[in-house]
Amino acid sequence: MIHDQREEKFRQIVENKFQIYNSLFMSLPYDKMTNIGMLLPFLCEESRDGYQKGKTPVEIVEEFFTSHTDLQTEEQKLELLFKIIQYIERQVVLFDSIEDAAFPSLHSESDNGTITNLYERAYHDHKLEKVREKLKDFTVKVVFTAHPTQFYPSSVQRIIHDLRHAISSDSITNIDMLLQQLGKTPFVNKEKPTPIDEALSIIHYLRYVYYDSIGELFDKIKKIFGNSHDYLHEDIIQLGFWPGGDRDGNPFVTAEVTKRVSEELRSAILKSYYANLKDVRRRLSFRGVSEVLGKLSAELYSAIFRNEKLSSENILKHLNEAEEILVKEHNSLFLEVLTNFKDRVKIFGTHFAALDIRQDSRIHQQVIDDVFAKLFGNIDADYSEKYNKLIEYSGKAVADDFEDIVKDTLINVQQIREIQDFNGIRGMNRYIISNSDAVKDVMNVYTFFKISGYQDDEINMDIVPLFETMEGLANAENVMLDLYQNPIYKKHLQRRGNQQTIMLGFSDGTKDGGYLKANWEIYKAKEVLTKISEENGIKVVFFDGRGGPPARGGGKTHDFYASQGKTIANNKIELTIQGQTITSIFGNKEQAKYNFEQLLTAGIENDVFKNSKKDLTENERKLIIELAEISYKKYSDLKAHPMFVPYLQEMSTLEYYGKTNIGSRPSKRGGGDELKFEDLRAIPFVGSWSQLKQNVPGFFGFGFAMQQLKEQGRFDEIKNLYRGSDFFKTLVLNSMMSMNKSYFPLTYYIKDNAKFGDFWQILFEEFTISKDIMLELTGFKILQQEDFLSRKSVKIREKIVLPLLSIQQYALMKIQKGEGNIEAYKKLVTRSLFGNINASRNSA
Repeated sequence: MIHDQREEKFRQIVENKFQIYNSLFMSLPYDKMTNIGMLLPFLCEESRDGYQKGKTPVEIVEEFFTSHTDLQTEEQKLELLFKIIQYIERQVVLFDSIEDAAFPSLHSESDNGTITNLYERAYHDHKLEKVREKLKDFTVKVVFTAHPTQFYPSSVQRIIHDLRHAISSDSITNIDMLLQQLGKTPFVNKEKPTPIDEALSIIHYLRYVYYDSIGELFDKIKKIFGNSHDYLHEDIIQLGFWPGGDRDGNPFVTAEVTKRVSEELRSAILKSYYANLKDVRRRLSFRGVSEVLGKLSAELYSAIFRNEKLSSENILKHLNEAEEILVKEHNSLFLEVLTNFKDRVKIFGTHFAALDIRQDSRIHQQVIDDVFAKLFGNIDADYSEKYNKLIEYSGKAVADDFEDIVKDTLINVQQIREIQDFNGIRGMNRYIISNSDAVKDVMNVYTFFKISGYQDDEINMDIVPLFETMEGLANAENVMLDLYQNPIYKKHLQRRGNQQTIMLGFSDGTKDGGYLKANWEIYKAKEVLTKISEENGIKVVFFDGRGGPPARGGGKTHDFYASQGKTIANNKIELTIQGQTITSIFGNKEQAKYNFEQLLTAGIENDVFKNSKKDLTENERKLIIELAEISYKKYSDLKAHPMFVPYLQEMSTLEYYGKTNIGSRPSKRGGGDELKFEDLRAIPFVGSWSQLKQNVPGFFGFGFAMQQLKEQGRFDEIKNLYRGSDFFKTLVLNSMMSMNKSYFPLTYYIKDNAKFGDFWQILFEEFTISKDIMLELTGFKILQQEDFLSRKSVKIREKIVLPLLSIQQYALMKIQKGEGNIEAYKKLVTRSLFGNINASRNSA
């Protein structure tokens, strides 16, 4: 019944509104775009019917030109295709805004995964005290990354924000004006953004979305579970920040950039306090209180505009003084207004979001080698000699004695003290090491601090290994065991409260091992790292490097975390979000609050409401291992296929990602011209499969593994696993999401390609096997049958972008054949990337 009501509501407030405003949109007088709105449905129809009949994109687009236009020259046709792309891009923005505006109406306070729902369940099961106990030390941390999956420039993002509000109030006049503005606003950055640009773009969200949404959510938790601070700590929801600190593979992030971003974060939170304090003072205009708050306002002003130091402790001291006067002399009038402000100061400190540093272990080794050679002159020393000498070195390496990355790394480590002094210890408190697979990778970072003049007790930083490849995940147990036994590192951990954060990379894991194998290896790694951490008296926190689509660790995040059993440490949920995931999942106050709640309750449910489906039996475990190994072999064979990298290079958009000017970092690691699999970044890798509508990393090998067991007469075992394990069920449903966003008819033409036909057939056969067997397993008639909101959203978005996909494939085919204006066709491919990616925003 509720399902039917929501489906009808979606039809009314999303589908119908899109039709209405799209018709308004079609009649707007854009430059040279007057008749696009009338032509577009014809291209859409030609595409839909043509692919079902096995036509190629070239045949479809050429038939569109012949039947519906009188264009003769290639130049005229190219101009029309570019205009169609611009038009579709704006249709996507319109649909985004309508869907965002509908969010509060399509979600209820009592939905599964909300704080209200958690309270009701706990109340009925007599587990309120257990929930309060868990709330005492549980934390959710969302870390914003600069990974380039968002194609909207900031000017367009602001229009989306305003358009959402206009649609919420059904203001036709405002919508009309904003759509006109949208029609004339460029969607493309002329130049690549700098790391500072990326940071400022996300800081905008911190100020205008998260300051309020997190503050209000904290207040909501207090009200629902009882206004007692005995069970609630202000760090329950934390924010992390990578732009300006993540230098892994990004030569444009320097120590100077890191320093500047830390200043921008501090300035942003102080400005938020200053604005918030104006509202507080409007209510608390009483004698005594007013004077104290006036003094605080002046100090905030000086800290913002004169860069004077102001700690959160100092701010709270003023607020406590004001509170005392308010309670004693003014009957606690408007006390809640002051308390809410105090809570925000405790939550955000003077840092707003904690700025992480991240760098690749291979760069660290280069720094260690160069510093050792400079200080001791022996370039042939083995690692243990280097390490022992450097860790005991009593001097301080002078950064100016070195060049480039070595100099910058040392300056960066040396300035951490100053950043912590201004932003607070919480403002910068960890150093993440990409591609960790040995103890030395962690100890090298500890050594940096020692050679930079830090005493042991001055290293107020967590050192966080990131295990992301199959090899790294396999080594994780031995690495951490050795670290926990290392006398120097053991003392460091004691000073850090015996807590160790370990990061696990879903994106690169999936790229390396395939969907099922990567998820299982990460699950297994978490289990074994939980066990050895507990045995060594260490509280372990897992930090998940997750992306948007399931192939990069995304999918239904609440279901994923709620499916982890008691064998995995559940002290904190911490994950990265990026690009369109920021705008689509956490892009406005309502969505942000809802999705923070989903994460929070997923972690609490795991401890409070035990459920046999969360814990794997020995037989379930053996079956998943068997399936994972079969799928890994199938995926590994695909990776080893001689056409694998050439197919991505020649038939996909892989090489066009670097030309989109959406991110500051290069689209691949390594500086050579030759494209190697290991140098591929996960985002362009997964994104290229997505642009082909093949989504291979999200399913390949999974269906094959199940089919193998079915042929052995063991399908009932898999059915029991699906029914009995939430973890396995979540993987199946997320994989089905990947397949639902695939559309192989788009590339049917490749099956006849002399070079790549056989390779395409391998992909198509695996898709068909996976789809059929997963539908049989779940009993669904269609993919994503139970997730109707996401399914309907996907369906509308796929319809919007189908002509865009036709144009992109048309251009790729022209390039492959070497026909016509190749440079123009390359630009056409790059431009069509934008709308396709933006339309896929709900992939997470």
